Amino acid sequence: MDYEAELKGIARPRFGWALTGSGHFFKESLEIMRTLPNLDVFVSKAAAEVIRMYKQDLELAPDVRIFKDTTASAAPVGAFYYGVYHTLIVAPATSNTVAKCVVGISDTLATNVFAQAGKCRVPAIVFACDTKPEMDTEAPKGMVKVYPRRIDLENTEKLKTFEDTTVVETVADLKRAVATRLKWVEALTTGATS
Repeated sequence: MDYEAELKGIARPRFGWALTGSGHFFKESLEIMRTLPNLDVFVSKAAAEVIRMYKQDLELAPDVRIFKDTTASAAPVGAFYYGVYHTLIVAPATSNTVAKCVVGISDTLATNVFAQAGKCRVPAIVFACDTKPEMDTEAPKGMVKVYPRRIDLENTEKLKTFEDTTVVETVADLKRAVATRLKWVEALTTGATS
């Protein structure tokens, strides 16, 4: 499938953004989401809990479509088959989500959209939470120290080997990866060559 040729026929290609149950740089991820045009948000059940725990809301542009994890088959993923998305962002991604993605389990909305993006050759950016042996992260009541397990770190490394998948480890890296995709889409939709 020539994805670029199919994308040229879509008037408004979209970013897909999957939220998981991580609070690690959750607020910063929301800030980046608010800057993106043509966005759909996939909210897992765990992400809905985190939104409440961190007292956040999804104040997004009126044209943003929000899909919640309410169906057993994750019905919203069907849009990936029709070229609606040019990029999937999973941010922040829990160690549970990363592990499931690595072994091919797609039993939540977030892991299902990641699987379907891969099957449809839609590039994905994953902001993995567990990337270093010792980290500071924000919990609902403030900053805490966490010590990701060896298996968590190994799964993050394994995910980096997936085709069409960019794993980022910092907010700055996430911003850069998103900006790169945004420039690609703008060039493609205006007819510029990359």
